[in-house]
Amino acid sequence: MLDDAKLAKLVAREAAIMNQNKMVKSAVILPLVRSSEGYQVLFEKRSMDLRHQPGEICFPGGGIEDNDEGPMEAAIRETCEELGLVKTDIEMICPLDIVVSPFNAIIYPFAAFILDADRININSEVEEIIPIPLDYLLHKPPQIHQLLVNIQTTEDFPFHLIPQGHNYPFRKINYPQIFYQYEGTVVWGLTAQILTHFLHLLQIG
Repeated sequence: MLDDAKLAKLVAREAAIMNQNKMVKSAVILPLVRSSEGYQVLFEKRSMDLRHQPGEICFPGGGIEDNDEGPMEAAIRETCEELGLVKTDIEMICPLDIVVSPFNAIIYPFAAFILDADRININSEVEEIIPIPLDYLLHKPPQIHQLLVNIQTTEDFPFHLIPQGHNYPFRKINYPQIFYQYEGTVVWGLTAQILTHFLHLLQIG
């Protein structure tokens, strides 16, 4: 039953991402460094010894833990662990748009400066750090290819409960994949999506 107290709670609540408590949440930093040749974006190559996505190119970051005050703190904590830094080595610029992946994940990205790249001392999760000039990324368009995501039903799916039954026209989803290439390094997947968003903000700013 809807009473005044329940209605007041509804009026006061803020919208969130539906079912987010069932999704894997992580936070990353898109790190920028200043050099004599201009700004560079730092990427990590994940160690080949890792079970999850070994050898992938990514931004520093990781899972949001219960004792983190929020996504930003998680992003800074994980970046410090992976790059051997302390909080004062990182100067936050801004939050970037939240990524909701169709693969049951939410990523909170942030852009930040690494104030002194010489202080970086990678841990065992990171094989190497790869700097790519920001100017190159801004002026070299990426390749874009499509993944086609199809709906597959289980054997006990109740087709009798939906219009058209077995003939229901489930939508096929085009999921664009972006590829940046630089001197043998390939940036793709969610990392490339976050990078594209950041470059777009710079270009329209």
